[in-house]
Amino acid sequence: MGETIARNKKAYHDYEILDTFEAGIELKGSEVKAIRGGRVNLKDSFVKIIKGEAYLFGMHVSHIKTANIHFAPAERRDRKLLLHKREIEKLEKKVNRDGLTIVGLSIYFNSRNMVKLKIALAKGKALHDKREDLKKKDAKREAQRAMKDFRNG
Repeated sequence: MGETIARNKKAYHDYEILDTFEAGIELKGSEVKAIRGGRVNLKDSFVKIIKGEAYLFGMHVSHIKTANIHFAPAERRDRKLLLHKREIEKLEKKVNRDGLTIVGLSIYFNSRNMVKLKIALAKGKALHDKREDLKKKDAKREAQRAMKDFRNG
């Protein structure tokens, strides 16, 4: 995996990640350059499987000023994901049978300079689980801070 351009931190907070996949994204014109510049947001993105094809909804790619304004694609348009047929079938089966969700986790360039999206099969967390995770995170941070003060003290 190459350099991460954008990460969906909200997905890790709202969902329990069960399985991850790497998918290509069908992009138009200046979108690749905009993504390379970090002008992308995955915050509320999710994947739906429609007629045997996977589509990403909710990903925001801002326009870049150097691109032609007349050929600029919509910033929040639906984007087709490039996955193997077996992967799509597996995802569709899990979503339909187990009631799981597919969310976008991060976007990055692979070693061949292709834009890739890390997607995940996820299960929604209940409110008390989210609170518990925050408590664990705070406790871990406090322990690290105490260890640092102990070493420096």
